[in-house]
Amino acid sequence: MGKSNKKELLSIASIPLIMTLGNSMLIPVLPAIRSKLGVTSLQVSLLITVYSAIAILLIPIAGYLSDRFGRKIVIIPSLIITGIGGLLSGLAAWWMDQPYIMMLIGRFIQGIGAAGAFPIVIPLVGDIFKKESDVSSGLGLVETANTFGKVLSPILGSALAMAIWFLPFLFIPLLCLISMLLVLFLVKPPAKSTEQANPVSFAGYLSNIKTIFKNNGRWLYAIFAIGCVCMLVIFGVLTYLSDLLEDKVHVVGVIKGCLLAIPLAALCLASFATGKLIGRNQRLMKWIIFAGLILLTGSLLVCGWATSTYLLMTLISLAGIGIGAALPCLDVMITEGIEKEQRGTITSIYSSMRFIGVAIGPPLASILVKSSPSLMFFIIAGLSVITSAIALFAIRPKKDQKLPVKGALA
Repeated sequence: MGKSNKKELLSIASIPLIMTLGNSMLIPVLPAIRSKLGVTSLQVSLLITVYSAIAILLIPIAGYLSDRFGRKIVIIPSLIITGIGGLLSGLAAWWMDQPYIMMLIGRFIQGIGAAGAFPIVIPLVGDIFKKESDVSSGLGLVETANTFGKVLSPILGSALAMAIWFLPFLFIPLLCLISMLLVLFLVKPPAKSTEQANPVSFAGYLSNIKTIFKNNGRWLYAIFAIGCVCMLVIFGVLTYLSDLLEDKVHVVGVIKGCLLAIPLAALCLASFATGKLIGRNQRLMKWIIFAGLILLTGSLLVCGWATSTYLLMTLISLAGIGIGAALPCLDVMITEGIEKEQRGTITSIYSSMRFIGVAIGPPLASILVKSSPSLMFFIIAGLSVITSAIALFAIRPKKDQKLPVKGALA
């Protein structure tokens, strides 16, 4: 990996870092936002859900546009839109007496921008690097930046909210500006992989998707399902833990943010280590995914019986290790398994599935906790069991090599 490639990779990695901060910074301050706005837990969780819901719908379109016109042409305007959405939410909270609806609109706009930013990162890494080891290492760093954003977000969000409760919203435009400048001046994707000489029509795009899923449906659906459940667990459990620390343990502010960061730090370290380890070994990736999901399932089941908050945090950290081990493997499999011409399309659908998990997690946790926290943990543990079985039976590498569209996964 050359020096210029490293600069490009660090610039690209700023996108998932900043996109994650723009969303996850709100998790530790949701109780404070709920109190300031006078809304219910379910209503305040919609500030996370509406961001993800619109992204789910637009990500596949962004993937198509990035395949046809180029990654940067989609990423740069998307970062600008994301910043505008954050600014609107922050100004509404600052200037309006009843800002909830306008804040939702701002988050909606922010989600539109997010649809064309982070999901395009995965195929962009695949475009820039030629060696498969560099691709897997690069995707490991991107996933680490994503998870590091989750580690930093509760601390930064809590610190900003201690000054002014809506300051995390106003911080988003600044973050987007930094990432936009880095991508604009330092990232130079190969022209052949991002600007097709013979652009595919939208009808042809849909036809290509059908063909890809016809040939590769089993392992693609498996990866989509696993990515969705992993994100659902992260955002659902952290939303519950944030409320628990504030309402029951009475821990607030930066200390609360630091406690929330512990499970995420475990996830981040596992993601970084896995990205370094897996290389191009597809069999190893499968078994790391499976082992990570088993660890996730076991930890969640025990959480259902845990009575100590600190034991609960330890178990959630173990669950984070399981998720952190699985995510880089999913990224590499789906990037290496699809030809460059369709890579943006398929990885964008994968990102949509991850956003579905983000959207469902917080409101699901809010609804289930009303009955019982144990019920919440048992239900999401059940989802993890299902995805473990999917990983075991649906992902079948034939040999340890790059995964061509027609081949290496049965």
